Order: sequence, then C-alpha cells, then structure tokens
Amino acid sequence: MTTKHRVIQIGPLSGSPQAEQRLQAQYDVFELWKQPDRMAALAEHGKGVRAVVTSASTGCTAEIIEALPDLQAICSWGVGYETIDVQAAHRRGIQVSNTPDVLTDCVADLAWGLLLACARRIAQGDRYVRSGQWGRAQAGVALGTRVSGKKLGILGMGRIGAAIAERGKGFGMQVSYHNRRRREDSPYQYAASLTELAAWSDFLVVATVGGPATRHLVTREALEALGPSGIIVNISRGPVIDEAAMVQALAEGRLGGAGLDVFEREPEVPDALKSMDNVVLLPHVGSATLETRQAMLDLTLENLADFFATGKVRTPVQ
Repeated sequence: MTTKHRVIQIGPLSGSPQAEQRLQAQYDVFELWKQPDRMAALAEHGKGVRAVVTSASTGCTAEIIEALPDLQAICSWGVGYETIDVQAAHRRGIQVSNTPDVLTDCVADLAWGLLLACARRIAQGDRYVRSGQWGRAQAGVALGTRVSGKKLGILGMGRIGAAIAERGKGFGMQVSYHNRRRREDSPYQYAASLTELAAWSDFLVVATVGGPATRHLVTREALEALGPSGIIVNISRGPVIDEAAMVQALAEGRLGGAGLDVFEREPEVPDALKSMDNVVLLPHVGSATLETRQAMLDLTLENLADFFATGKVRTPVQ
C-alpha cells in the first residue's frame, strides 16, 4: 500500500465542486482553515510537510511559510498570486505555482460580456422586462452606445489582455494598451501613460495584475480622462481602481459606465453602485465556467504531482 504524501490545504477550493474530493483522494490533506488556532495547528502538524495547497483568494502569508520548516512548494489554484508572499517563499528556495493560461479565454470572454452588457444596457433591459414594466412604463430603457468600430484601451497586455484585444478585432475596433513597458511582440498601439490611454479610449478594460504595486493604478485623473461617455471594465482585481473616485465619477456623470467583476473590499460592494443603471455588477466569476474550473483544478494537481515526482512544479511563479 502506497502512503499518500501529506499536504496542508490553507483554505477551501470552493469554486470547483470536485476539488476537495480529488485532492483528498490523492493526498493526505490537513485542512488548516478548519482549525480554531491555525498557528498552533501548524506547530503541531506542520513538521515534515513539503507542500501546501492554496488559492488566489486564500493566499499564503510569510507567517505560515515560516511556520513550516520543511516546506518546498506552494501550489495555488488561480492565476493571481498577490495574496501569496512570493518573496518570502523564494528567499527560502520554496517554489510557488499558479494556474496560468487555462483561464485566459473565459476571463477574456467575461470582460467582453461586461463591456457589451454595459454599453447596450443589457442588465437594465433584463430588469425592465422581468419587473413587468415593458409596455407599461413610459421611460423605457435608456439608449446604449455602439461597440463596433470604437476604440478599445487595455491596461495590462498579458495573456488575458492579449485575448481581450484579439476579440476586439471581430468588432472592428482600434486597440491600444498601456503596460509597465512596451511589448515588442504586440501588434497594438502603445500608450506611454494610463491617462493618455484613457483619454483615447471609448472603452477601457483593466486586465493587469493585482497587489500593492498596482493599487489605485486607475486614478481619479485616469477616470476623468475616460470621460462622461467612456466605459470602464474591470476583470483583474478591485483595488487596481480607486473605487471611491470611480463611484463619485459615475454618480456625477463624469464617467459613462462600468462593468465590474471585482471590487476593492470583496464581497462588499458600494451601495451607490447597486442603484446605477449604467453599471453591471458580477460576483468575481471571471473563471467560473465548468471547463475552466476543471482545467484549473487539473493544473493545480499536476503541479503537486510534478513536485512530488521530480522536485519541480510545472508552472512556477518567477
């Protein structure tokens, strides 16, 4: 009988119905989040544990890393890793893996869903029909704005940003982007600053990484530059946008609309946004399709299996 490798699972993998069962079938799993005193539990059960499993929402702090003297790998379910102290891990030679590529298309699809829903007032129209107002209320649904042939600005030309841009071709859009640096392999126009990009754009899609380095990267000035007919879409991380400034700009008509899958203090959403018909709100579901969640779980388990078999994870975070 083969003894299962012991791993510590920091938090639930709630986005995949099969995740807990498959993980437990392959490994001896210690569920840290169920312990009343996590650090005491780590002190008691952490010796000899070489790998932990976590997610983008749960993360892995430096405190947890330091509490595990034999830790060699952190395998995360999700593409974002700003909640993992990667520097603390790398200082000890601990590998960190995420699940890139497999969720690119579904997140890009959702960005376009938000863009279209906001521009064409799809959510507002749905509420209008469901509430029985069609044919009764005089006001009707406000006119939307055309998408085809417009200017699409993308903040963050990584895998997801590039997939969003590629979809823009089908709508005959001009595409420009802003990054920390110009990408020589990108065919799209580069904007030297975010404010410059926002002023040019009809639609601005935020697809950059999260974390302290990008907190409030979308400033009040950038929102002002996007203007009263501009629409912002965010499928990255909530804190990338100065949320208070965005809410104020929307309320005062200085920003045309917003399609948001992420928020600064999830799951809290500003009440003001909930009452705005030019805003579409989703509960952070960018990767939430059966196919993508399955692929994310598969890659997480592959990273674990590769680590225990070869000492190297498959998709390391550099």
